[in-house]
Amino acid sequence: MNIENELKKDGIEVIRPLDGLSVTLIAKYVAEKFVSFFPFCRVNHHDLFAKITRINMYIANIPEGMAEANYFYKNSSIYFKEGLSIEEMKELCVHEFLHHFQEIKDQKGNLYRLGLCDYTGVRVHGEALNEAAVQLISSRILKKDKETVKYYGIEFSTTTPNYYPLICNLINQMAYVVGDVVLYDSTLYSNDRFKRAFINSTSETCFNKVEKNFDKIIESEEKIILESQKAQENDLNDKEIAKISSKIGIYKKIIQDTFIDTQNEIFTSYFNKRLDNLYSSQDIEDFRRKLYTYKDLLGTTENYSYFNNYYISLMEKLDEVYEKIMEGVSLVPYKRSFWQILFNKIQKLFGLSIEEQSVKSF
Repeated sequence: MNIENELKKDGIEVIRPLDGLSVTLIAKYVAEKFVSFFPFCRVNHHDLFAKITRINMYIANIPEGMAEANYFYKNSSIYFKEGLSIEEMKELCVHEFLHHFQEIKDQKGNLYRLGLCDYTGVRVHGEALNEAAVQLISSRILKKDKETVKYYGIEFSTTTPNYYPLICNLINQMAYVVGDVVLYDSTLYSNDRFKRAFINSTSETCFNKVEKNFDKIIESEEKIILESQKAQENDLNDKEIAKISSKIGIYKKIIQDTFIDTQNEIFTSYFNKRLDNLYSSQDIEDFRRKLYTYKDLLGTTENYSYFNNYYISLMEKLDEVYEKIMEGVSLVPYKRSFWQILFNKIQKLFGLSIEEQSVKSF
């Protein structure tokens, strides 16, 4: 199957190549934004500009509900929806170029790694996770302001209200746990640092669940789009419309439940594990601050109280930990060496402790 036919499968029809001047303007804009945001990036502006200008760019008919710009790795090309201004294409290209930058292919041109997404196994892992990471990073490169939005009954703040807002919110919570730099590094250079760091901070079970739930949210949103398109057909009767509406309602509930479940899984796994590694009053203070600040990242529904209840419960446990520290009780298990154990046994054999020996000799 040729490229044109593969694009048509996704509903994309090429109209014309983008003109050279537009490509140059886009490349200059993206290169400047990219280098200024990633000072650790291992390329300079000139090389990056040249890399972007070599990407084939096209104007195309793109179906409603699909992203207005799409990167197609099989021919390393970007397709922009017809009717976009040059300024709109510049911003959209930041996201699509990140996909180009992060892709790793074998000698035959087969894609086997794309940022957080791994294509080497029987099943593709991390596709939605990577899409969320790329979009979140794109919004930060473009310095987008936060907005408070509400989708599927979930209210939250985001820098990306129009593209993948729910999963972008969730990956932002994941980045809060392990640090932004680790997320940037794995997304750009297609490695497992972010995955390993998140597992170390939570658990492998948590990571696997979160990864699957990202895919579940995206799949449900795609089903809503398909059902909405069906509802726009003119020859539907009331019964068929009601059936479609019912399906959409089910998918919306799945998205809401999955989002809340994923969110709760992330912060409980992280803070529960960290609670077992507090050994000083400074550790406790840092823990309190990070837990309190987490509330600003949350998505909430009308009756959501899980985080508040969890916060109260954890504060009680923190008080217990603090009291133990103040009492001088060591929270780090003390492992004695073989010689220390032997020496203590000898002391007991003679019925003297170190303090008693010191007093008698004095």
